[in-house]
Amino acid sequence: MRWILKPKPEPSKVEALQKALQVDAIVATLLLQRGIDTYDAAKAFFRPSLDDLHDPFLMKDMDKAVARIETALLQNENILVYGDYDVDGTTSVALVSSYLKTRTGNIATYIPDRYDEGYGISYKGIDFAHDNDFSLIIALDCGIKAIDKVTYAKEKGIDFIICDHHRPGDELPDAEAVLDPKRQDCDYPFKELCGCGVGFKLVTALGSKVGLAIEDLVDYLDLVATAIGADIVPIVGENRALAYFGLQVINSHPRSGMKAIIAGVKKEQLTITDVVFIIAPRINAAGRMKHGNHAVTLLTETDFNLAAEYAVDIDQFNSDRREADKQITEEALIQIIDHNEQDRFTTVVYDENWHKGVIGIVASRLTETYYRPTLVFTKSGDRLAASARSVKGFDVYNALEACSEYIEQFGGHKYAAGLTLLPENYEAFKAKFESVVKATIDPKLLTPELKVDMQIDLNQIDHKLFRILRQFGPFGPGNMTPVFMTQHVKDTGWGKCVGEDDKHLRFTATQSFADQLVCIGFGLGDKINLIKNQRPFEMAYTIDENHWNGTVSLQLKLKDIKA
Repeated sequence: MRWILKPKPEPSKVEALQKALQVDAIVATLLLQRGIDTYDAAKAFFRPSLDDLHDPFLMKDMDKAVARIETALLQNENILVYGDYDVDGTTSVALVSSYLKTRTGNIATYIPDRYDEGYGISYKGIDFAHDNDFSLIIALDCGIKAIDKVTYAKEKGIDFIICDHHRPGDELPDAEAVLDPKRQDCDYPFKELCGCGVGFKLVTALGSKVGLAIEDLVDYLDLVATAIGADIVPIVGENRALAYFGLQVINSHPRSGMKAIIAGVKKEQLTITDVVFIIAPRINAAGRMKHGNHAVTLLTETDFNLAAEYAVDIDQFNSDRREADKQITEEALIQIIDHNEQDRFTTVVYDENWHKGVIGIVASRLTETYYRPTLVFTKSGDRLAASARSVKGFDVYNALEACSEYIEQFGGHKYAAGLTLLPENYEAFKAKFESVVKATIDPKLLTPELKVDMQIDLNQIDHKLFRILRQFGPFGPGNMTPVFMTQHVKDTGWGKCVGEDDKHLRFTATQSFADQLVCIGFGLGDKINLIKNQRPFEMAYTIDENHWNGTVSLQLKLKDIKA
């Protein structure tokens, strides 16, 4: 890894913030690195408030969206709540449909089939609405580029309200309302809402018209927090408040479906990390392995016993997903070796039998072994479909654009994309993609980057510091868990590899034998020689707690070690 030590703030600013907050230099430095330089800013950071949430009517077209829905409710129209099959889409549909069902019985939901219809609004979905007498479709987490489909719906007498958070194209759909904070003509103060966040703003706007305050709608925030974690949006500004209160709901009184998912989790307090690795994969697995409808059914069920039954099915989908993901990753790694492609600038692999629902996960897994732009292809009808993943700092979308002569369709953004091409173009595309990346990537980007907040000594780490660091959460993009580095460290002599195949490293670190802390390095077992025979080394880590047999102790979770 390339360690990048963040710049130190000006000493005078650190000292001023220390005095204002009565904290030590470590905490003041971390806050300044996050743009928090006053008492009031720190208060807002550590104590998020529902008052931090912006007026939903600041969003362009919100008044139009509310007016159209109110008309539909008044005239007993049938409303179809439509969303994508991923976590952001299914939580959005669950949220908006749950709220609207408190106002009318004329609500149904629709999630497109990942394999039959693909991403976003589909003609099949519009035909379903027409055949079943729906006159209004509320599209969530999709639709911002569905120009032709919205026109098609209009010809059939169906109105659309678009609630999206993706970047619009040059033209907007001809919908009754287009809610998207990334619209160029939208003055909404916070641009990084997820799709479920936009859906929640719509619900708060609708609620305000019938006397509901934000406090009356807090119970929907377990869904919003889940979408924020899964969609990897920045957890700053409004998202921080939404995630903070959403986690409170998850930990105190989650909806039945959420409660059923986390029933077996033996943790007192779930964090955003737990949401990302426990809740989100299960919701996602429905759309990947079966159908996104299963996720919506679970998240909208009010009877816990029924929800528990649905959760068993969802858990099975997730097990199937894990098994497929593991098997395909192993096969792809073998393919790279068999083709003698370990030293290329790109990874491009293909097998017609690989499950389309997990190739994106596999692409991410492959970058853990070969850190470089990666594409995983499988057969999809008479074409090949791929998921692309990049490395930090390299724009894979631009690289694909340079290969467009061999591509049928592609879309995505800087770090992730999807594409289809004809089978006969696969080898030519693979060669062109390799040459484009080789010619344009900065070689240093092929080594993973580790951002380190600051350098400290082991004797500065105590339970008080950990308690304050925990209050920096919820963690995520824009506010990552603080990473520290310490130099001139030695193992006390009992360090060893642990876990299956000795993959992990465990030792007790010391700088002066008076200060000793247990360290665990997942996936760092191959670095054990760096700590043997009392050799000094430096390490990068986060500070954590270890709970064992009723005892709580501090523990360092290693990111990397260097001689």
